Amino acid sequence: MPSIMWFRRDLRLRDNPALLAAMEAARAAGDGEVLGLFVVDPVLADASGPVRRQYLSSSLAALDASMGGRLQVRTGDPRAVLPAMVQLTGAASVHVAADYGPYGSSRDSAVEQALGAVPLIRTGSPYAVAPGRVTKDDGTPYRVYTPFHRAWMRHGWRSPADDPGEVAWLPLAGGERPPTAADGGVVLPAAGEQAAWERWDAFRADGLADYADRRDRADLAGTSSLSHHLRWGEIHPRSLLAEIGEGEGDAVFRKELCWREFYADVLWHHPRSARASLDQRFDTRMPWDTGASADDAFTAWATGRTGYPFVDAGMRQLRAEGWVHNRVRMVVASFLVKDLHLPWQRGAAEFMHWLRDADLASNAHGWQWTAGCGTDASPFYRVFNPTAQGLKFDPEGDYVRRYVPELAHLPGKAAHEPWDALDGYAHGYPQRIVDHRHEREAALAAFATLKGS
Repeated sequence: MPSIMWFRRDLRLRDNPALLAAMEAARAAGDGEVLGLFVVDPVLADASGPVRRQYLSSSLAALDASMGGRLQVRTGDPRAVLPAMVQLTGAASVHVAADYGPYGSSRDSAVEQALGAVPLIRTGSPYAVAPGRVTKDDGTPYRVYTPFHRAWMRHGWRSPADDPGEVAWLPLAGGERPPTAADGGVVLPAAGEQAAWERWDAFRADGLADYADRRDRADLAGTSSLSHHLRWGEIHPRSLLAEIGEGEGDAVFRKELCWREFYADVLWHHPRSARASLDQRFDTRMPWDTGASADDAFTAWATGRTGYPFVDAGMRQLRAEGWVHNRVRMVVASFLVKDLHLPWQRGAAEFMHWLRDADLASNAHGWQWTAGCGTDASPFYRVFNPTAQGLKFDPEGDYVRRYVPELAHLPGKAAHEPWDALDGYAHGYPQRIVDHRHEREAALAAFATLKGS
């Protein structure tokens, strides 16, 4: 009687407690064979943009290769697919890493009921510390990052799980091969577990020591570029934490991993916050702009045609690479909400459509943090000046020139202020669609009205 390893957001073999549990159960019930299964769930597939589908396709191909071509893929409702696979193979148990997302947790409960007497066994999760484990002394969840981080550090995490060694994958005739997704229109980095470890090793050797100083510079390769590997579980955060030292860069990178876990914890305690503001006044009382002009403004923002070079470079990077530098994510989010007066949900949906590392918890709560309706301890008053941010974090204009070719002729920091150059608009770059100083005051006035209501 084999077991089934149902892969989801853990597309790897190393440091995978659920796989070890599946192997142990299979040895206890028979000859130790494990069926490796991935289910293409239409609910999730239909909601994914082309970039995410393209990356997932590559990641599944890499996982299949590491399994000797034994990965089984099925398309359909997991509530029907899993019982059918149990009946087909005679499996005695189904093993997963626990899913703490709103849809994933409810889906798993439904699959558990559909399996009947065959248990769905949850072992591990995509996080070093599972959501719900870190709480205040009174058992209530944290709403602010800094105390959560302190408690998260005190709580600690387990060491990486043992390597599985040779896995006796159950050979099964028929079935689907890993899907080949249509080209999402971007050039994506290598996917899969091996690529994730190679990226981590390179960053640890050459980037981690300077991470604290370089991570905010949009013009430099100062980030880890591991977000998509973590999102798909090609590498586990616990594996990274086990190899992080005590230097300044190590400490800052550890805090960034904690942000991911904090947002997952917030979403688990407040599942509505995937699409609704934690501060509900922003959804019911904030005077957001509506109508055709709002749609035109959103289109200009989404396509990188606002007339603010740092914002436009970020939005063009999103569509060119399926990724945006984290500092730039905050700036473009602030511009949408506080300069264009549009609700954060519109921007969050645009990011989920284009990002290769699109993670529901991190995306929704990153947007809410910037919008001022989420977990930020000093919410709405922070309004990023898009020009000042560009001059600070892209001081020579290299980032802007890379993604905005209409400004490639402007040297140095002049690329951030084409309105001050005689030939700033000579190559078709658009004029500014709004005046930042005016819109900042309008945003603060709207928030003052909201706060007093």
